[in-house]
Amino acid sequence: MSRAGTSPQLLRRTNLGAVLQVLRDAGVVTVTELMAATGLVRTTVIAVCDDLLDRGWIQEVEGSSGAQVGRPARRFRFDDRAGFVVGVDVGEARTTAVVADLRGRVLGRATRVFADPAPARRLGTVDAAVDGALADAAVAPDAVLAAAVGIAAPVDRRGRISHGQPFWEAFDLGFERRLQERRGWPTLLANDANLAAMAERWCGAAAGVDDLVVMLAGERIGTGVMEAGRLLHGRSGAAGELGGLALVQGVGSPDGIAALCRAWGAEALLPGAPATALRNLAGPAGTVEARDVFRAAAAGDDVARRILDRLAERLARVIGLLGTLLDPELVVIAGAVAESSAVLLEGIDQQLPRFTATPPRVAVSVLGDAVVSVGAVRLALDHVERHALDLELGAAAG
Repeated sequence: MSRAGTSPQLLRRTNLGAVLQVLRDAGVVTVTELMAATGLVRTTVIAVCDDLLDRGWIQEVEGSSGAQVGRPARRFRFDDRAGFVVGVDVGEARTTAVVADLRGRVLGRATRVFADPAPARRLGTVDAAVDGALADAAVAPDAVLAAAVGIAAPVDRRGRISHGQPFWEAFDLGFERRLQERRGWPTLLANDANLAAMAERWCGAAAGVDDLVVMLAGERIGTGVMEAGRLLHGRSGAAGELGGLALVQGVGSPDGIAALCRAWGAEALLPGAPATALRNLAGPAGTVEARDVFRAAAAGDDVARRILDRLAERLARVIGLLGTLLDPELVVIAGAVAESSAVLLEGIDQQLPRFTATPPRVAVSVLGDAVVSVGAVRLALDHVERHALDLELGAAAG
């Protein structure tokens, strides 16, 4: 009884998803072209398109593309402004919110700096960033279909922080309640490195790669892992967490590129250290940032070049460990420092065979510091599509 009752609905959902995918990836498409792309018969394609028209997901295009005999072919296109999604990246010092259409094109963006570390105050800052992004995109809040938020903490498959981190747990509950009640939006919570992996596979350096590790390598190293195109969470959301790097010889901590550049740059400025251009680039407090090290190295400073050599070897050890444990096809270095990190690739590639028998390809992200918010957009879009099709099923079952 149950199988017979649900099979038509499941088939209908599959057909809806197949047609919607073709329409979203294409421009204007005819019924005949949809038949060829999906393998469905004409009556099914027309019925599905009529369903999607009723839901407001697609538009029917009048007229034809050329001379023809008889009745004009029906032509459809995906309505990418039938709704919108919000993606939010919550970092340590600031938060960025973006608003995107249903093709994932970012229409508005806003960044706000956290002035108060208290969870309740930080929530207000996130709210302000979301409001700013909506205003920048000229999108009304009631047109948003879903939101997704990335944070630097383990998040399980259900979207819950699971490791007893009081600050992030307070943020989790407060943010979900605030957006759900104030905005009325479905809100998804995810680990930032997992979102980075989704972004890179969707529209970044890893497009189309199924076995993938994306390494957020700014302040601390964390990874998002995909195996056969499936994101790995682990039992409690800790898959990809690399606190254990403290135990790895030659690594010693999960510190990322920005943190190491500051630490090693400070060592280079100690009394008695060799002359270096970094002294002229140091800030008022005598601190050196990653951009200063990369800049000095590009200008030929030997001290800065040695720091980059140390970085390349250290990253090679980390990537070698990932290559041995996970055997990915590709490792992408992502985050705000990714663009500068391209100069490290040659050194990493040279060192990798020392640390693993299965060295992956290594690339740097082209998404920059937007990688987490782009991944949040992708997660929200995935939810919207599933939700839309589930609504269709519910209506059919009723």
